[in-house]
Amino acid sequence: MFFRDIIGQEDVKKKFLLEVRENRIPHAQLICGPEGVGTMPLAIAYARYILCPNHTEEACGVCPSCVKMNKLVHPDLHFVFPVVKKKSGKDVVCDDYIKEWREFVLNNPYFNLNHWLNEMGSENAQAIIYAKESDEIVRKLSLKSSEGGYKVMIIWLPEKMHVVCANKLLKLLEEPPAKTVFLLVSKNPDLILPTILSRTQRINIRKIDEKSIAEALKNSYGLMEQDALTIAHVSGGNFIRAMETIHLNEEIKLFFELFVSLMRSSYQRKIREMKAWSEQVAGMGRERQKNFLEYAQRMIRENFIFNLHRQELNYMNIDELNFASRFSPFVNERNAVGIMEELSRAQQHIEQNVNAKMVFFDFSLKMIVLLKQ
Repeated sequence: MFFRDIIGQEDVKKKFLLEVRENRIPHAQLICGPEGVGTMPLAIAYARYILCPNHTEEACGVCPSCVKMNKLVHPDLHFVFPVVKKKSGKDVVCDDYIKEWREFVLNNPYFNLNHWLNEMGSENAQAIIYAKESDEIVRKLSLKSSEGGYKVMIIWLPEKMHVVCANKLLKLLEEPPAKTVFLLVSKNPDLILPTILSRTQRINIRKIDEKSIAEALKNSYGLMEQDALTIAHVSGGNFIRAMETIHLNEEIKLFFELFVSLMRSSYQRKIREMKAWSEQVAGMGRERQKNFLEYAQRMIRENFIFNLHRQELNYMNIDELNFASRFSPFVNERNAVGIMEELSRAQQHIEQNVNAKMVFFDFSLKMIVLLKQ
């Protein structure tokens, strides 16, 4: 991954380039932004540029360092990421999955946690960065640099760290080894320990501009100009969503069908169907349940905005728009906030491992009242 491969984000690229050229690289940076904006590709391209001894406007691409970076096997680049326990049941470390991780990142530079969970075959398990990983981090950073330069530690989703691991990381951030750069790549920085946040330089990555997404879609998928612009607008600055729109992502289709089914059953007060619906969602696994609740929140927001008759403010695909033309009148000033609060409460309960059948059935019952307002 080079800077030239990253979609948009020109201001951030220039910032990273300037830091390396002027030899003022902060030892701990928090690269945070919403899904699909390129936080991980930025971190990897930045690491490549730091480790390349012959960089100019871009990493050279031909030196031994760059050749190793092509396969993400550079000995001075280390990754930490959420994992799940294997069948043995013992705590695992990231190196247990490093082969799969490298192949996954190289093949899918724009990805989210659910994609990685599917790659690991996690089923219903929740991925975390286990306490045992802290010893691995300390061990790796205690070694001398193989190339005689910097060592780079990329931590993806530090908000998923076990508290023991987070406290060990805090000590390293307070007294970092010489020429060591931490790049923390986060989606929800508010969930990271405040003591870690205070010791990092935060870089907020904005949503990708529509023009850059449209250009990438034309180059990668051969789309016509108007089709690329339409998908870029619907994506809302999220390149993952743009790709899912092209590929008719199965999970998005499932979430849409579940959302429609719930709204119809609740409006018609079909208790038996609502109970069956809650059991179906409860069987999906915690991470997918949270993803569905995020999708449902987006759909409520989009349907509320649909009533304003401002097409440029809507970010829905064709199926969602067709449904919104009939459903949007039921999302209004009297109930929109209440529905969003119930979805947020359900999401919180799922994160706290409350019984999923109870959570979703309770939510569906509350929708009966809310949709009538």
